[in-house]
Amino acid sequence: MENDKTVYRVQGFTCTNCAGRFERNVKALPGVRDAQVNFGAAKLTVVGSATIEELERAGSFDSLRVAPEKARVEARREPFWSKHGRVLASAALLAVGWLLGEQAGEGSLPSVVAYGAAILVGGYGLFRNGLRNLFRLQFEMNTLMTIAVLGAAAIGEWGEGATVVILFAISEALERFSMDNARRSIRSLMNLAPKEALIRRNGAELSVPVEDIRVGDTMIVKPGQKLAMDGVVSKGVSTVNQAAITGESMPASKKAGDEVYAGTLNEEGLLEVRVTKTAEDTTISKIIHLVEEAQAERAPSQAFVDRFAKIYTPAILLAALLTAVAPPLAIGGDWGEWAYRGLALLVVGCPCALVISTPISIVTAIGHAARRGVLIKGGIHLEEAGRIVAVAFDKTGTLTEGKPRVTDLLVFGRLSETEALAVAAALEKRSGHPLASAILRKAEEEGVGLGSEASSFRSLTGKGVSGEIGGRSYYFGSPSLFAELHGSLEPVVAKRIADLQGEGKTVMALGTAERIEAAIAVADELRPSGGAAIRELHELGLRETAMLTGDNRAAAASIGRRLGIAEVAAELLPQQKLDAVKSLRAKYGRVAMVGDGVNDAPALAASTVGIAMGGAGTDTALETADIVLMGDDLRMIPYTMRLGRKTLAVIRQNIAFSLAIKLAALLLIVPGWLTLWMAVFADMGATLIVTLNSLRLLRMKEKAEERT
Repeated sequence: MENDKTVYRVQGFTCTNCAGRFERNVKALPGVRDAQVNFGAAKLTVVGSATIEELERAGSFDSLRVAPEKARVEARREPFWSKHGRVLASAALLAVGWLLGEQAGEGSLPSVVAYGAAILVGGYGLFRNGLRNLFRLQFEMNTLMTIAVLGAAAIGEWGEGATVVILFAISEALERFSMDNARRSIRSLMNLAPKEALIRRNGAELSVPVEDIRVGDTMIVKPGQKLAMDGVVSKGVSTVNQAAITGESMPASKKAGDEVYAGTLNEEGLLEVRVTKTAEDTTISKIIHLVEEAQAERAPSQAFVDRFAKIYTPAILLAALLTAVAPPLAIGGDWGEWAYRGLALLVVGCPCALVISTPISIVTAIGHAARRGVLIKGGIHLEEAGRIVAVAFDKTGTLTEGKPRVTDLLVFGRLSETEALAVAAALEKRSGHPLASAILRKAEEEGVGLGSEASSFRSLTGKGVSGEIGGRSYYFGSPSLFAELHGSLEPVVAKRIADLQGEGKTVMALGTAERIEAAIAVADELRPSGGAAIRELHELGLRETAMLTGDNRAAAASIGRRLGIAEVAAELLPQQKLDAVKSLRAKYGRVAMVGDGVNDAPALAASTVGIAMGGAGTDTALETADIVLMGDDLRMIPYTMRLGRKTLAVIRQNIAFSLAIKLAALLLIVPGWLTLWMAVFADMGATLIVTLNSLRLLRMKEKAEERT
């Protein structure tokens, strides 16, 4: 049952293995039917019932803290000594042991006692987890390290055992720090919107927590303040910085009737905003939810690493055992020497760097993209974006502004211009076509036809509309509709329409079953970022850019030439758009479709990666596409593909480096050059380098920014 599901935030995760163990522990609780841990977002979803105390006991092995998702939880600030005291004390005891060894001899009792104390103090948590896992035959990182340290002590290598404990503690701290750094993008999004707002109720102004604000409340936002809720401006004029939501660098001007979003900054004027969504449904809340869910999705490369690690870890354990036992039995080698080499193999074989190599890259990239107004709904879509070789664009609302205006009105029959506009407006009043708004705006400006109503209204999919007005039946739509109705267009009418289409305008004809009465030309402005985006896509080496539109061929060809789009397919019905995308996939393999997320849903679903434009405030776009551009900047498309390519490259580098460093260290075991402390240092170094390499994705910028 949906209402039986509870989401919690978790503090204290150190590694993916720990997250997996916590998930298993929670699933074993009596009242829990299922549980899922999202390591990237540090969240736990529980199906069933469990108390906070029970959940924290399930995570006590890693001192995890659990709180409800909606609760306000301040990040725990541990005192430095409380956080690192054991490691520092262990390091001090290691130094004492070394000094005593220098004075009284390496194997002297005082130095052994000091080393033993260093192992116990610094390795308390390690041993507690490792021994418990060993008895349960769960062979993961803590288990391998526990066996290595105890084995080192058993063969008299107390100093190296203590060194392994300290270096391992440092490695875990680095891993925790790196994941916290990767999650910072999400934490910054959570802190964008204020926790309370100034609301006017019953004539009084009062400060109210966002959880208590209701739809319909009037929110007062002063200059320099952030908006706490989504809404529509009811009074005032100002500019609002929407970079946090849409990624737009320039502030947007807002007046009465305009939509505004929580987390954006009011810059100049006083605004009164009618709240339209609850705190849970604001655009910023949906962004956070989608990004966190995306971080839980396993990318193909991560799934490969996870499968590999399941085989790799037991294989390392078996190889270490054979290294310690086989040579003494087969060739009479020294037991102590080969046991030491087996322990070194155990330590260097820890898959820390390998396991963290993919999730930290994915979490970093998705979080960074979200801060730039690009929502990537899973690691698989990020990776696929990096492999795209062809892009198909819708025209209206994607390559163009989506705000068409009437440029020409030609009459051919009995109707005057005013009458033709009135009839067209009456028909378009009930149409959902993107160009209907241009007709209605023109009619409103001219003050005609707003009172007329069409009866027997019908929508002719992909062609136009029809209805009765004043007792006469009219059709309004593409010229091809009338060519179908009449058999052909009159030469004079066809010539005038072709001339307008040649200018890149969309022409709609108005008439009856017998003749065309008028033609209305509409033009839609191109998005300023369109040309630059297409050029960048070609520079990226894409094999094809295409435009798929229901508009006429002449207008589509004109726009295609202006933008530099290679292939233009016009006068397409929705099914034909879908077929065109399938055809592109058959030809090129991996194809992205860019649309508005509403009319292009089938084509978006059929593409390798569906990209929706202008998702801010549009629920359909957020739900339909794999990637959502919150703003209307087309340059975010090449940016996203470059981010996908760079993420794939970083993941490959991480995996290759992790395996190479392991292989190099393993080869050093053969001549006996690899010491225990070198082994753990190699593992720690690999983890650190993989982490720093992944965090390079935080510096990823749009190409335009790189030029400045």
